[in-house]
Amino acid sequence: MSLPHGLKGRGGGPAGGSWGSAPFVVAVHAAAAALAAWSLGRTLWDGLAQPGTALAFGVLIAAGELLRRGHTRTTGPGERESAPLGAAGALAYALLGEAGGRPTTHGVAQTVSVVLAAVLVGLVPHLALGRGHARDHLARRVLTAGFAATCFQPLYNTGTLTQWGADGRLYPLLLVGLLALTALCDAVLAAALAHARTGWPYGPLLRDELRALLGIGTAICATGVVISLATAVAGVWALPVCALPLLLTQSALRRFAAVRATYRQTIASLARATEIAGCTAPGHARRVAALSRAVGRELGLNEPDLDLLEYAALMHDIGQLSLLDPVPAGATAPLPPDEQRRIALLGGAVVRQTGVPAQVAVIVERQADPFRDQPVTARIVRTVNAYDDLARGAARPGGPLRALERLRLSTAHDHEPRVVEALARVLAAAGRRDVTGRW
Repeated sequence: MSLPHGLKGRGGGPAGGSWGSAPFVVAVHAAAAALAAWSLGRTLWDGLAQPGTALAFGVLIAAGELLRRGHTRTTGPGERESAPLGAAGALAYALLGEAGGRPTTHGVAQTVSVVLAAVLVGLVPHLALGRGHARDHLARRVLTAGFAATCFQPLYNTGTLTQWGADGRLYPLLLVGLLALTALCDAVLAAALAHARTGWPYGPLLRDELRALLGIGTAICATGVVISLATAVAGVWALPVCALPLLLTQSALRRFAAVRATYRQTIASLARATEIAGCTAPGHARRVAALSRAVGRELGLNEPDLDLLEYAALMHDIGQLSLLDPVPAGATAPLPPDEQRRIALLGGAVVRQTGVPAQVAVIVERQADPFRDQPVTARIVRTVNAYDDLARGAARPGGPLRALERLRLSTAHDHEPRVVEALARVLAAAGRRDVTGRW
């Protein structure tokens, strides 16, 4: 048995919608393409203003894109900012009023053109290696740079800021406010793109994007303001000095991501002990973990809860290692409730010795409790585990459908109806790619 194509991998894959074909995604790409075409045409017609400054910022943005880390797994296409240096450089150029004490005149069109050219240069190696959703990334970068430049450049170039009295002490506050507004709009756009591509609930996606703004988003906005203000005084020589702190932050984030990946691989390897010992069927823990994460996302869980859910699902059967007599075929769903609870408690005791968060052990321990007494994460593991056991035991075609029907018939006592229906939706979306419906 294998996972349906749409649910393979870390993030659970798209539970609904098709990658790259959603009307909203097409509309966003079209809007970005239209803005880019207008900007390039206007820039070619008017000529390049202050080419030295444009080149310096273009190099900074391109370097940030070249150093971007690989596609993250947290929200699928709605990934966290993977090129913070490139984002900060693009926003700083959009909000640049002076360079070396001289007013700039590059305007909105040139801002978008420089950002577009620099991002394309920086994306070339990543496109060659097949990394990430380059079109979404490029569209977001173009639209956010255009939005920030539209909010700032006309006001600055026409002297409106001076008339409003915002060219003195209030000037840095104005830049911070504009960058915060731009970051908020980008978060809304990123969540909307992820929702359109995957069908995952929009609210949790937006919440995860907004939570990220408090971390790397704050660093990007602060660096963008510092670059803009420093360039106004010292010229383009301020760029490498101001970019260094964010570059170090990006390096630290990359190491942190590598540690998290290693941590997850360690848990997955530990979970395979039950398969190696012959206690569970090959691939059972991996299937339950992938499907549990997809169901959790369908129910609107946030990223931290999804991580805990996945770890618990990987280790949910580890208590079977403590049994003297193995469970036949490793299927715990048909066992009496007391025996299920005993295995769950044994598993929780083992999990507590592995150093994973205590919440993971709680989920493992409570997966066999009556569902009304369980947290939602434990309810998901219980239901998905039962489905995989029942579906694997159904040899005839249509067995998984009968397994799902058995879960529906058990909602009065053993399984929460909301979780079962979320499982049904995820299976329906993934099953369209698999005529047998098998996992």
